[in-house]
Amino acid sequence: MGFVKAQLLVESGVPIIVQFNPKEYNVTNGVKYAEKSIPGQESPILQFVAGETPTLNMTLLFDTYIPPSIDIPIEMGIDVSLLTRRVVKLTHIKGTLHRPPIVTFIWGSIVFQGVVTNVRQQFTMFLSTGIPVRAKLEVTFKSVNQDELLRFLSPLESPDRTKYRTVKEGDQLWNFAQEEYGSPEMWRLIAKANHIMNPLDIYPGQVIKLPAIEA
Repeated sequence: MGFVKAQLLVESGVPIIVQFNPKEYNVTNGVKYAEKSIPGQESPILQFVAGETPTLNMTLLFDTYIPPSIDIPIEMGIDVSLLTRRVVKLTHIKGTLHRPPIVTFIWGSIVFQGVVTNVRQQFTMFLSTGIPVRAKLEVTFKSVNQDELLRFLSPLESPDRTKYRTVKEGDQLWNFAQEEYGSPEMWRLIAKANHIMNPLDIYPGQVIKLPAIEA
């Protein structure tokens, strides 16, 4: 089998073939626990909250530098940001989808489907004119499971308008965030909108505001 390059399959878009395969990548899995104080107990107990979304992190390199040669004794290269911006755009809302696209990273045995949540660009080499010709991108993906994928592709309710929910016994902010936005990580948005300092300090009958996500 010949040399295979990693690629990003972009929902409703053209696949992105990486210029250089990553030297390594990291997949992180975890769970969340909250500490709950019990009267009469010396220390709080740990309460399982939810599973954390698996994440994939990697560094991608881009290089357009052409060194001087006998035939062309000057250094050359196109602006490398012309290549990196395709990856950066994976964090932007796509007009036809009204959200960032689902992206699948494929290379060897790994097939990771999710959304790109963060891209950090570092430009490391420049021509004498100041044009960047070498860059590395630190990219973070968050997994999208099948339930979340259905929510992305066919949302039951649009998250672009404010809604309200009444808290029932056992409800938590991260449950509302998962149901409304497709990610428990969005509980902080709800807490901020309702001026809640401690996410555990909600009670049955309380009306919670679920703010709209602006495009």
